Amino acid sequence: MAGLEVESIVFPPSVKPPGATTTFFLAGAGVRGLEIQGNFVKFTGIGIYLEDKAISSLAVKWKGKTAHELTDSVDFFRDIVTGPFEKFSQVTMILPLTGQQYAEKVSENCVAAWKSLGIYTEADAKAIDKFLEIFKDQHFPPGSSILFTISPAGLLTISFSKDGSIPEAGNAVLENEKLGEAIIESMIGKHGVSPAAKQSLASRLSDLINQDAHEEGNLSKNGL
Repeated sequence: MAGLEVESIVFPPSVKPPGATTTFFLAGAGVRGLEIQGNFVKFTGIGIYLEDKAISSLAVKWKGKTAHELTDSVDFFRDIVTGPFEKFSQVTMILPLTGQQYAEKVSENCVAAWKSLGIYTEADAKAIDKFLEIFKDQHFPPGSSILFTISPAGLLTISFSKDGSIPEAGNAVLENEKLGEAIIESMIGKHGVSPAAKQSLASRLSDLINQDAHEEGNLSKNGL
């Protein structure tokens, strides 16, 4: 599939994320903004990449569904967040932001969600402290990016890029499965900050899942 452009931010069709051994495909991208005094202010562009096996994993439950059905399904996005495959997200600045501002907002959202579910632990508190520390001295001018590689083994690789390139190695690795999932959930979950990215994911993944299922059907018809 093709890459996408969001507010002059170019998300290529595939990338090799820091901390990953393979190339991931662009599942979707969109802007994150807020309504402020009657104006929609755009803060970041968000791209979500998945490893190839995500398609067959998601197809089991979601093949045959339209993009509209997937957009409206909380369970579909939950299956992306919790699926047994690697995920990568690129958050690129449209407006400048400090690392502290970004990390505090993400941390607040994660902790609030965990507390509401009654699953906030001491290990999570330590992971949040480390997360805040990693971002403390960072500054993100327009065009710079925060990168998250999330492994189903519970590793969260955090990287920074100042020029739109994808570095080979991460800046830090945290061992906390819930934190990686919560970060992706905050972007595309039930209360995700980027409805545009969710629509993009639903549209592109619907095409890929149904194309994959169609090709499999042809192979079985031909006895292959």
